[in-house]
Amino acid sequence: MNFTDLTAVMRRLALEAGDRIMEIYNSPDFEVKTKSDASPVTEADEAADVLISAGLRAAFPGVALVTEEQAASHGQEVSTFLIVDPLDGTKEFVQRRGDFTVNIAYVENGVPLRGVVYAPAKGRLFYTLPDGRAVEEHGAFDKVTPGEQAPITVSTPDNRALMVVASKSHRDQATDDYIGQYAVRDMTSAGSSLKFCLVATGEADLYPRLGRTMEWDTAAGDAVLRGAGGKVIDFESHAPLAYGKPGFANPFFIAYAPGVLLVK
Repeated sequence: MNFTDLTAVMRRLALEAGDRIMEIYNSPDFEVKTKSDASPVTEADEAADVLISAGLRAAFPGVALVTEEQAASHGQEVSTFLIVDPLDGTKEFVQRRGDFTVNIAYVENGVPLRGVVYAPAKGRLFYTLPDGRAVEEHGAFDKVTPGEQAPITVSTPDNRALMVVASKSHRDQATDDYIGQYAVRDMTSAGSSLKFCLVATGEADLYPRLGRTMEWDTAAGDAVLRGAGGKVIDFESHAPLAYGKPGFANPFFIAYAPGVLLVK
């Protein structure tokens, strides 16, 4: 894989998809349907999926592609592939809360090596550079020419006063009980893959997820966090979260800055 080309294509497609999503988000009304798993899907999810899928297939025709909206048609196991959530945080989108993202990632041998996370309503754009380092871009988000790319890195945590981020729409008692085992200075909630990015920028130290997620929910944020020096591990085994699993479902996991002393 040519990572210079990959970075440019993923960034551009995320921005283009973000524009289309915001057109629908800012419209007076939009259609919301229910998928077979009872989760919502909107015309924005579908439009962004078509745009990103076409762009990735044109640029990288020999690389397998998995997207949330097309996952049911992807039968075989893969270890090296592109993976997309065209609109992560559909519930936030439907409720017009702004905490939704476009996620595109490249996985090689089960490891998310590169990724882009774009939160169009928040005006925040995070991605990995060709060398794997993570940045947050500031500026006008021109489709071709990147603006200022500010390197991001995880915090040096104070385990006596941790900053924790948790899910906005999927918070439960098990998560609260786990967080309660730490000395927490403050806690914030965020939707979608923004939680990974808050750990990547040092705005949070710890993000535990004791609930169902799919690989397309996490791969791009995982790549950005790894590029900022962070880790994402299986909640039980503490092994790095792996990708290309049958069915693409994740176990519970913990995303964190390495200085956090994890509870056993």
